[in-house]
Amino acid sequence: MLKIWGRNTSINVQKVMWAIGELDIPHERIDVGGAFGRTKEPFYLAMNPNSLVPTLEEDDGFTLWESNTIVRYLAAKHGRGTLEPADPHERARASQWMDWMLTVCAPAIHPLFWGLIRTPPEKRDHKAIDDAREKTAAALRMLDAQLGKTAYAAGNSFSMGDIPVGLITYRFRKLVPDRQGMGLDNLERWFLGLEQRKAFREQILPVPFT
Repeated sequence: MLKIWGRNTSINVQKVMWAIGELDIPHERIDVGGAFGRTKEPFYLAMNPNSLVPTLEEDDGFTLWESNTIVRYLAAKHGRGTLEPADPHERARASQWMDWMLTVCAPAIHPLFWGLIRTPPEKRDHKAIDDAREKTAAALRMLDAQLGKTAYAAGNSFSMGDIPVGLITYRFRKLVPDRQGMGLDNLERWFLGLEQRKAFREQILPVPFT
């Protein structure tokens, strides 16, 4: 059976678990990382020298790390024509938005998440939090513009491209409940559809936001 090593509170593990839920793949998830530790133990480093989560392990001994790469792999193996778009243009756009999440959105939202969730109120840097809020909103307006043209990130069907940016949007909505005037109407419409998906309700919503 497919194994996923990683705590489910990690956004990177959540990407993989959401994809697994969409593809309905039998699996076992094993808690490592964060408070669970074990990522620096020799057995884990043999699978993932980065000492990070998640790591995929298959029955034949094949292992893979880097969350977006795992999502692409699972989509190609189990979801061709669905999670992995059949059209090469849509497939490229899906991959584009996945990479954009890592290079633009994740760095923008990081100080916002850490400032509000992982930092005690008396130690918060409010300017850094405010700057991160604005940077993340500005980034998400780029996605909003795309969603004014297509129903989903890569086209008019849900794909692997929606998963990483969907999770960033989920965090942003949690961290910024008042989004009036931010110019994210298309994003809001799109996300309301994402959170109704069975895999999102099962794999993401029940997980503590920590």
